[in-house]
Amino acid sequence: MKKILSGIQPTGNMHLGNYLGAIKNWLPLQKENDCLFCLVDLHALTTQPDPKNLKESIFSGAALYLAAGINPEKSSIFIQSQVPAHSELMWLLSCFTPMGWLNRMTQFKEKSGKHKDKAVLGLYSYPVLMAADILLYQATHVPVGEDQKQHIEMTRDLAISINQRFNKELFTIPEPLIQSSGARIMSLRDGTKKMSKSDPSDMSRIGIFDSPELILDKFKRAKTDSGDFPVSSDDLPSRPEINNLIQIYSSLASKSIEEILQDYQGKGFAEFKKDLAEICIEALTPIRTKYHQLINEPEYVWSILKKGQEEANNTADKTLHKIKDTLGLPN
Repeated sequence: MKKILSGIQPTGNMHLGNYLGAIKNWLPLQKENDCLFCLVDLHALTTQPDPKNLKESIFSGAALYLAAGINPEKSSIFIQSQVPAHSELMWLLSCFTPMGWLNRMTQFKEKSGKHKDKAVLGLYSYPVLMAADILLYQATHVPVGEDQKQHIEMTRDLAISINQRFNKELFTIPEPLIQSSGARIMSLRDGTKKMSKSDPSDMSRIGIFDSPELILDKFKRAKTDSGDFPVSSDDLPSRPEINNLIQIYSSLASKSIEEILQDYQGKGFAEFKKDLAEICIEALTPIRTKYHQLINEPEYVWSILKKGQEEANNTADKTLHKIKDTLGLPN
């Protein structure tokens, strides 16, 4: 049985990219695997969110996990900061992580931009905390987007290095699980940028809780280009906005790219966008309905998080005890 670990930062309003790139892909995994899904609130602190909003977003994120179909009878759902071993193992791993490895992380370069001197240490050391998240639970597989693959590679290198250093199988070497479709949903305004909660334009993303009318309007206004509807998938890499919309359609409708291209030959983008909006509305409506039911049942949601916290702590403490003992630290 595979052991799966994944999570999403609970900040801002969850969007279609979070659902298609992560949560939707988690659902089939929980049927035959041991799954842990966390709300990575410690990672969220790198953006210094408003404390009141963060607390609300954590609860909202948990309710969304449940509304989208994460089954607490099959999977553990927990809050990262409620498992102290994440922070403690991060420090221990930091003492074995070469600076050169962190200097090569492209995501830090992208997020810090031209102002690296002003970037917080947490953003720079983010991959070490991510490694701690994964290695604590001896995860065998981690569902990630293509942009996170480098972090998994560093986690693997770190686990292998420490195992070899102490000649012990202290950590399981994790494998990335990368979806071929829907893994990275891009902005509706710029097909070269990932759909993001932090984008100043609300029109760049489809919010999970957007009304049907707003979803239709956003897809109608989504950027395309002056060309005709693509004939071949070979045309898509050079047309990022069209490619993104077709990828979204494929993920929501579970149809191949080739089928979509064939269905819309000779048709305009207006018809395609209208159909895409309808498919999206149909997919998100039951999630939104269940979510609103759950936020009115806070005791139930918190009970699920409490159960997940206990399960996560039990597993994490075993790993932490083993590594501390190996390092000569008292337990």
